[in-house]
This record gives sequence, C-alpha cells and structure tokens, in this order.
Amino acid sequence: MSIEAGTATAVILADGTGRYVIDGVPAQVREGDPDAARQVIVDRVIEHARQLGSPVPFRSTDPDGTWELVVQPNGAVEVVEAATAPEPSRKEPVAVATSAPQAESIAPIYELPARAPLHERPPARSTWRRESDGQQVPPIPRAAPAPVAPAPVDSATTTRREQRTRRESFIAAPPVQPPADEGLRGFLARFGIRLKPSEAETARRVDRQCVSQHWPGPRTLAVANGKGGAGKTPVSILLAAVFAKWGGAGIVAWDNNQFRGTLGWRTASGPHDATILDLLPQVPYLLSTEARSADLAHYVHHQPDDQYDILRSKPTDLADRQRVEPRDVDHIHQVLSKYYRMIIMDSGNDESDPMWRRMIDLTDQLVVPTTTRADHAEAAALLLEALTDQGGAAAELAENAVVVITQADPHAKAAEITKIKEGFAGMVREVVHIPFDPAIVNGVLRFDALRPETQRACLAMGAAVARGL
Repeated sequence: MSIEAGTATAVILADGTGRYVIDGVPAQVREGDPDAARQVIVDRVIEHARQLGSPVPFRSTDPDGTWELVVQPNGAVEVVEAATAPEPSRKEPVAVATSAPQAESIAPIYELPARAPLHERPPARSTWRRESDGQQVPPIPRAAPAPVAPAPVDSATTTRREQRTRRESFIAAPPVQPPADEGLRGFLARFGIRLKPSEAETARRVDRQCVSQHWPGPRTLAVANGKGGAGKTPVSILLAAVFAKWGGAGIVAWDNNQFRGTLGWRTASGPHDATILDLLPQVPYLLSTEARSADLAHYVHHQPDDQYDILRSKPTDLADRQRVEPRDVDHIHQVLSKYYRMIIMDSGNDESDPMWRRMIDLTDQLVVPTTTRADHAEAAALLLEALTDQGGAAAELAENAVVVITQADPHAKAAEITKIKEGFAGMVREVVHIPFDPAIVNGVLRFDALRPETQRACLAMGAAVARGL
C-alpha cells in the first residue's frame, strides 16, 4: 500500500499518560486509563487525516504491544497486513501496569486421570495336579501356542459397536473464543478488525470465570489477622464486591466482631440502623417456613453500587453490651446460609474470643490480610502457624489459605513487598498483592472508585480464593 502523507506515532502507558507525534509535531496526553488516552490520540490522528485528505500511517505502542496501523480520512482504522503485532508473551510492551497478570495468575487446568480399563485380564488357572495321595506332581506340559499374526485392519469389517465407540458427536464443537474487547485489540474490533485476546486479557477472562461460578451449597470465608489495621475490613468488602459483580447476587459480608467492628463505617447504610443484635431475636422466625427472603432486608444493609449485603455489628456500644456467644454465631450462620450463597466473615483481633474461634470452625476458606508493615506480616504468620499446630481441619485451612498483601503505604519499596510474598509462599496456597489506592484508605469503599490496576488485582484475589472452594 503506497501512502504519501504525514505519519503519526504514539506511546501510551498503563497509567493513562502518553506522548504522540503527528506530522513531526509532538504532544502529550493525560487521561484516567490507556483506553481513554488511546481514544484521544486516535481522534486527533483522524482529524489530521481529514485535513490531509489521505490516509495516515500510525504506529501505536501501548501495554498490548506495537501496532502498525493506517487511519483513513473517514475515521476507519486498518491494520497493515505486512506488519506483525507482537504477543505480550513474546515481547514486552513499552509499559506494563504494575499489576498486570503473569502467566502464573491463570488458573491451572487440571486433567482428569486416565480411565481404568473396562475389563481386567482374568487370572490364569493353575496347571498343578494332585494325586490321590495328596502329593503334587509337575504340571502337564503344554505346547506353546503358535504366534498369530495380527489381522489387518479393514474398515469394512469394523463392527457397528466399534464405530459407535469411535464416532464423534455431531453436536460436539471446540469452544469458540470471543475476539478481544480490551485494549487496542478491543478498540480495533469496533472497526471490524477481530483479533484474538492478548495474554493479559485471556488471564482476566480466566479469573472472571473463577469468581462467577456458583458452588453447590453455601460457602463461608473468614478474613482474619490478629493485628488491628492489617486490612481485614477492606479485603472483606472487596471480596464481596468481586464475587457479587461477576457472580451475581447472594453475597453477604458479616462483621463478626465483639470490639467495635468497622465494616459498617466503610460501607453504605440502608434505610435502618439494624445490627446483629436486632437480628438475633428473629432467628426462629427467619429459619421458619413462613419467613420470606425479603424479610431479611430489615436487618442487612444492601450496597446498591456493588450489589451485596452487609450485616453490621454495633461499634457505638461497649463490647460487654453486645456480647455474642458461640451459639449465637451458629444461629446467625444458619440464617445467612439459608438466604445467601456466600458468607464473608470480617473478624476482630482477639483470637481467643469464642466468637472468633467458632468462626474458624465454620470456615471453608481462610483469607489472611496483611499490609507491608512487618508487625502485620508477623501477626499473619503467627496465626497460620498456630492453626497448623492445632492439626486437623484448622491445619488444612492454614495450608489452603490465601494471603492478601494490601499496600497501605504508597512509598513501600518493591523489595519489601517481594520479601513478604516470598515469606508466605511456602506457608499458604497463594499470595496476592493489592497495590496502593487512595480509595481503599478511608471512607465508604466502592469497587468502581478503585484504579484500573487495583480492580485487576482485586479480581486476581477473588480468583485465588475461588480456586480453594
């Protein structure tokens, strides 16, 4: 294709900033994410092509790779056939988000064990004889069978049964992978250029598949660390948001805390001030056949943005005025198990509290949050070691646990984060890092308020948890 026109180049970074040059004139762009920055630059290249009245060659480099494109005056964008866009797995793009998933984040694909043969060979009969006096005599010699040459395979002699065994189903078809809908690949799809998803987008799709599944029967997650400020409440909220966003309704986060639990402070309030203390007297009715699912709305606080519910404690009261016993934990858990498919229990700091210990007994998956502070990480490690020493189900929870490192300090060094990751790698099933995000620090926490890289890390956290269920 011969094109005589000014050229355009662009470099777009994962944080939404970028620089571009159109016909030798440099400029910069600063948007909230790479997609928005890409749209701004492409619009300006299209305007330049219209002014020239001819196509403009456009080279774009972004987290998906480097692309050779042609922008037409009518706004169409074409991929130059002679150019090849590198796959992220073969060539690193100019800039990659710090939370971009690696190949390890893709859920492992487990193969089914080989099927046992349908028929086992029957044991050979003994050829020993016994005389009347009970003495054994040597076996009767038998001539070795003559070798038989295998009959030639003839399709005409194949039985119908064998044909049915080997026949492929008429309705069986390999899964069709949808084209890319993210990044530059997804942008080009709007112009009819259908490309396969990048490795990063494929990893995101796998993680979404993990968190969107439904399990037979309710599942209970416990978010625990004996040190205050380790990130238990934000992690509980973000897990609830992830599983509700991609898996649908039926998610509740429960503030299982005797001592001023803050789950209610970090989430939206419903049209009432109900807490656990208001729910407990209604347990018999809520477990009865007369109860309706909508009746529970009197006691939980729905989150309209993220589509999950909150069961609050009452942080304004002293602990001795809202004492909850282990049997109360059982009653609340029975109610929530009736109405929800997933229960996420935010916990307090007292690991000796009977309420806390009963939570561990009811847990299917343990999540242990920590920050980049050494005391928070040490508390998390001591909790895991204590559960391991108990043996039995507690040890299994510790071995299958997921550690979530929330970066509360924006100035935390990469070496510090790596040290904590490596320290937990041999203790638990998976370790996930959530980058620093101002939206996590204070105020009501909403998933859509997070930065794109934080949302991606939270999705990876949810997928890590889901793989243990």
